[in-house]
Amino acid sequence: MKENEAPLKLEDLEIYQLAMDIGEAVWDIISSWEYLNRTHPGNQFIRAADSIAANISEGHGRFFFKEKRQFTLYGRGSLLETKTWLVKAHSRKLVTDSQHQELLEKLKTLHHKMNAYLKTFKGK
Repeated sequence: MKENEAPLKLEDLEIYQLAMDIGEAVWDIISSWEYLNRTHPGNQFIRAADSIAANISEGHGRFFFKEKRQFTLYGRGSLLETKTWLVKAHSRKLVTDSQHQELLEKLKTLHHKMNAYLKTFKGK
């Protein structure tokens, strides 16, 4: 950060915005599922998707770069868990082909952007 430059707000981080969007998309899909599907795979799917943004925000609030990096890595792990639940939901015919493809694309984009964000912490 340059002198006299205000710190970047969490809401301005593109990875946070994308993670929030993914969490809401997952919520919208699962809220229409029947009870059994909502309670097991749905609950896990929601928790994983919401955890992406939660870890990004927790890392953003940390003082040390190592902590920021570590929480971003946790978020990336949650992203991959979200992808697993998406694949399972698709194979169980709980999400449509278009929902599956759209969410996969969002997850792929976020994964690339999180990797780029993580590179900014190298050497710090």
